[in-house]
Amino acid sequence: MDNLPNGFTGFAHLPNEFESAGEASRRSRAATAGAAQAQHSHSQLSANHRRAIPFTEVELADPRPGDGRWAWAEIDLSAIRHNVAQSRRLLQPRCRLMAVVKADAYGHGIVGVSKAAIGAGADRLAVSTVAEGIELRKAGVNAPILVLAQPPRQTIPHLLGYRITPSIYEPDFAIAYAEAADLHGMMAPYHLAVNTGMNRLGVRHDEAIEFLHQVSFHRALELEGVFTHYATAECAETLDLQLQARRFIDTVDNMRTAGFDPGVVHAANSAAALRYPSVQFDMVRLGLVLYGLHPCPETRQIAELRPAMSVHARITDTHVLGVSEGVSYGLHYRSPGSVKVCTIPVGYADGLRYALSGNIDFIVNGRYVRQVGAICMDSCMFEVDLRRSAARERIDPQVGDEVVILGKQGLAEITVDELAGKLMTTPYEITTGFSSLPKVFT
Repeated sequence: MDNLPNGFTGFAHLPNEFESAGEASRRSRAATAGAAQAQHSHSQLSANHRRAIPFTEVELADPRPGDGRWAWAEIDLSAIRHNVAQSRRLLQPRCRLMAVVKADAYGHGIVGVSKAAIGAGADRLAVSTVAEGIELRKAGVNAPILVLAQPPRQTIPHLLGYRITPSIYEPDFAIAYAEAADLHGMMAPYHLAVNTGMNRLGVRHDEAIEFLHQVSFHRALELEGVFTHYATAECAETLDLQLQARRFIDTVDNMRTAGFDPGVVHAANSAAALRYPSVQFDMVRLGLVLYGLHPCPETRQIAELRPAMSVHARITDTHVLGVSEGVSYGLHYRSPGSVKVCTIPVGYADGLRYALSGNIDFIVNGRYVRQVGAICMDSCMFEVDLRRSAARERIDPQVGDEVVILGKQGLAEITVDELAGKLMTTPYEITTGFSSLPKVFT
């Protein structure tokens, strides 16, 4: 029973009813000696740990992206700059451009993308959390930063200390923010978020003037801008967008009539900015097009964009499988024979969704290869046909060879829209899903 065929040894040290007393005694002495040897080994290991580590600081530096793990996202910053330039030429004169870099720049890397966008002509940046704004400030980004939602009151010192502008739609927050600023001899700039029909956040469009009367008495509070967000700018039907735009224009006009300067007026996201120049106002907020992705079919005829993200991995293991051998959890895939199955270290924890299992291709040496088996948490597999054919060149991938999960290689290409279509979701979810992968900026 000491060595069961399957390697299970849980009962190996239990004496059985057929064991003699002498055999049991010998087993006991051997166990005692083994324990003493294990204790000596443990002491030796502890001593080794106390010794100086025999590696230099350079050798122990954090691994470069793609070295610590054979999976990474490449971000083409020249594509970011190209997309900013393409967008700027479509804006009305004197219309400013705010680059939306929330959610780690849609998974592309907030600091690198922000610096590239500002360098290419973006005027301001938009984030979703105060922490994102602080990260940019600590990285040396000095452009104006707007938080697109009203943050928790506890962040007020951070807003003021790091020069991060909040969106506001609650009077209590506005007064607390202004009081903190006034206490330190500072101004408290903000943008008023107006709800014109999306019903996600903001002061109702017909209550905006009342809100301003409630808070405008405070000498430290400074209305720097007013904005809304369109719910249907990507849709073919335009009635709801027209209704929201009309409500927003009326709100801004009423503010001016009541003696309030609205500051920077902005409403258009990527789709609205490209499709409806009349609603560009003083500034547009560009998100998806910044990353080279089209929000709807209509914008493809308006702007020529370049995708900035590609996702790569290297093969970590290979297996040549016989007929009917299975792969991955559930063994839902069975080999037809004469195939090599290769493993790469990317899974659903990295953004390659489980629902894509068996329904996508990767690219190796410019050739499409089929993903097979269930996608695991941190790995997945693909299949290569080893049979020779006059119709295609035979490839035989090896450990260490590069695999393209998203992007282009040769004539083969896998796009964000393709993956989004298979999952019946949006491009936003695809790119943000790959946020955790190490990033290489090119």
